[in-house]
Amino acid sequence: MARFYMRWHLNPLAAPTDQEELAKLWMRMLEMVKADLKEGRLTDWGSCSDASAGYAFAETDEKSLYAAVLKWIPYVVFDIKPVLTVDECIECIQRAAPGK
Repeated sequence: MARFYMRWHLNPLAAPTDQEELAKLWMRMLEMVKADLKEGRLTDWGSCSDASAGYAFAETDEKSLYAAVLKWIPYVVFDIKPVLTVDECIECIQRAAPGK
């Protein structure tokens, strides 16, 4: 399974302008995040202190990840990249430069 770093930010065009409705939306989304963490669909999640953006990590395959992010549209926009551990980086460097 691959590891993915997901940088997310809220879509201001999709967010409610009424503060009460916005708070309800946030609470629904945070409950979804907690469920994803509990079920192992996410391995970590965090929000920037200005609440406009944040990050998440997941260990999954591309198709499962694609299906998982669909539930956040249109409220959240993602920039998703596969990532390597330090040991995986070392292994790749050693393979790329044999004998060094």
